[in-house]
Amino acid sequence: MTADLLKDLHTSLDRRMRPEDLLRPIEHLLGDLITDPERRRLFQARTLSKWANPFGWSSMTEDFHRPEGMARQLSVAGALFSAPLPDPHTVSDTHIGQYLEQAEAEIGKRVGESDFLRDRLNREARQQAGLELSKRQYNKRFRLAGRLERKRQKVVRELEKRALTLISKSRLASELPFEDFARDARTAAFIAYYTARCHVRSEFTIAGQARAYDEIADLLFRQCRQSTSTHWWAIAKVYPDAEVLAHLTESQQGELLGRFYAVLERTAALMQEVWAVSNINRETMVVRRGNDSTTWNLLAGAWNKARDGWMAALYALDADEVLDAVCPGKALRLMAGDVAWWHQSAGGDLDPNTAVWSRLPLPWEVLLGDTVCTRASVTEACQEAGLDPQKSGWVAPRDRARVAPFRPTPELVHGVSVGSPALAKLLRQAGVFSGKPLRQTAH
Repeated sequence: MTADLLKDLHTSLDRRMRPEDLLRPIEHLLGDLITDPERRRLFQARTLSKWANPFGWSSMTEDFHRPEGMARQLSVAGALFSAPLPDPHTVSDTHIGQYLEQAEAEIGKRVGESDFLRDRLNREARQQAGLELSKRQYNKRFRLAGRLERKRQKVVRELEKRALTLISKSRLASELPFEDFARDARTAAFIAYYTARCHVRSEFTIAGQARAYDEIADLLFRQCRQSTSTHWWAIAKVYPDAEVLAHLTESQQGELLGRFYAVLERTAALMQEVWAVSNINRETMVVRRGNDSTTWNLLAGAWNKARDGWMAALYALDADEVLDAVCPGKALRLMAGDVAWWHQSAGGDLDPNTAVWSRLPLPWEVLLGDTVCTRASVTEACQEAGLDPQKSGWVAPRDRARVAPFRPTPELVHGVSVGSPALAKLLRQAGVFSGKPLRQTAH
């Protein structure tokens, strides 16, 4: 029973489950470890879940987008090449790469050499390679090999985007091994619930997004705080608060520093690529035609989450003097034009963080060593914009001490809260709030 609960909760780490839907398995997992008042508080929140209400279903998907794999293309390749196909249950980019090398060797081709005019073998070269295929059959295999390579590149890129999407929400939660997650029940309960809170969709609002650390997360964290068996190393990958990092060894803090820095490096290369082709208005960060806002915002989110964790580890190691020499800034997300208009109509102004962002060097250029940005220069930019450089998260990890009130997950249609899941489904099918012409739906 306990093992099944832990497996289900661990599976939720790379999905988009409603936090309240995890409370029943969490309550069963903790059992007698929680007090009666804590059990009643969990029950109150749990009554808002789909388990307690047969009509409490949600029209929103419980997963993040998963790229289509290469099963169809590999099935075709299996009929043309004799190389053994990789196991579809364990297939990875490494397996695909090994398969392509073996399959393409059958036609005297090397991976990456797929130009139909330049890289194809002529009749003489095919004879020298010992190929007994007709020109038509050879060309058919050559073209397929090229398509497989292009599909592989696309799948790898989409998988990387999905991984960074998860990091932008919950840091390293989706990479947490089951062995670390399941080592302690209290640890697993907190990580699963807090991760689900981090995965809640953003709302269309000018009041600011709800904080992930709410009353239930705080209740579960207090359980971890009171226990002697809490696995703080696992929690640190998701919630790198100063209190959590203080429980780690110096070696663990250093490893965490390296893990977050590696994410910054991964993200920096993609941000540089997207920025170069997007023509983003850096002064306002308002979306305009041609901007790939979806990709940019997920990269900015991953950068900021990793940067915050990296800074938290630096401070825990008492090594924040590094920032005196290298202090890459935060990356601002693009804002929808209608949200910007709403801000202005409500008497608001441009977010002061935008002024800091537009003044500082681009953060990936700082990380890659192409330009210099120090803690002093970031502090000066913050002060000119009227921001506290420490509390705003520009030169120190963000403060995570505040506890948000518990709130059931809202039913959203393109970010707009809708009261009924059934109504939300109809509105989504009709294309309402999508910014596109409405579609007629069957009655």
